[in-house]
Amino acid sequence: MFGLIFLPDMNTPTRELKCGQLSVVICANNAALGVAAAEQAIAILRAAITAKGQANAILATGNSQLTMLAVLREANLDWSRVNLFHMDEYIGLTDQHPASFRRFLREKLVDAVHPAAFYGVQGDVPDIPGECRRYTELLQRFPADLCCLGIGENGHLAFNDPPFADFTDPLWVKVVELDEVSRRQQVGEGHFPALDAVPKQAITLTIPALLAARRMVCSVPEARKAAAVKAALTGPITPSCPASIMRTAAHATLLLDQESAALL
Repeated sequence: MFGLIFLPDMNTPTRELKCGQLSVVICANNAALGVAAAEQAIAILRAAITAKGQANAILATGNSQLTMLAVLREANLDWSRVNLFHMDEYIGLTDQHPASFRRFLREKLVDAVHPAAFYGVQGDVPDIPGECRRYTELLQRFPADLCCLGIGENGHLAFNDPPFADFTDPLWVKVVELDEVSRRQQVGEGHFPALDAVPKQAITLTIPALLAARRMVCSVPEARKAAAVKAALTGPITPSCPASIMRTAAHATLLLDQESAALL
């Protein structure tokens, strides 16, 4: 399943693997992972700008993305030609709530780089079905050149939690019930004070919407993700581990650090 390439310089990826159609890069540490992921993202966006004058990117939120976003903030890139999207938002939270994913991206990237546009998922509007339709139309109007994502502790992609993730979902954006493991992860990452404070529903991009991007760069550091990484790369391809679908994605790269790859 895995073909290993050992590289001597600890500033470069230590191993490059192939798992199904998925390219996997194991970096020396979280900082190196962030640099490698950001460099891939920047190259993809630059190529899109050169080819068609603009680029469209879907970004994930959460602690796994912090090192990559830090590098992106300093990137020499014409952000005025980049439209930014994201992949999920809690229902009922305003964009001023400390745990809002819109707020997270504004603080970690948008306010620093000033993209052409940042299209946020509005989880606090009265018409949630209408919001799902609005965001679907935006994604289809601006096809994604890049999707930067992570893997949840339960193996989710965006908020497509097991076992209800649908690999052939006819929808691109929809309302989902959040798995308790997913909600506990949000508490563990410090976004909420307790489980009861975490909303039980969210709007999410579906698996087909994520896979529709021309390129995918998935950043997954930290030991707490090791079991999910092992299941995604060595278990069956199943909605019980939504991230396992990435093994069918030749246009995707999964970047790990030594901790998240420890069980491989």
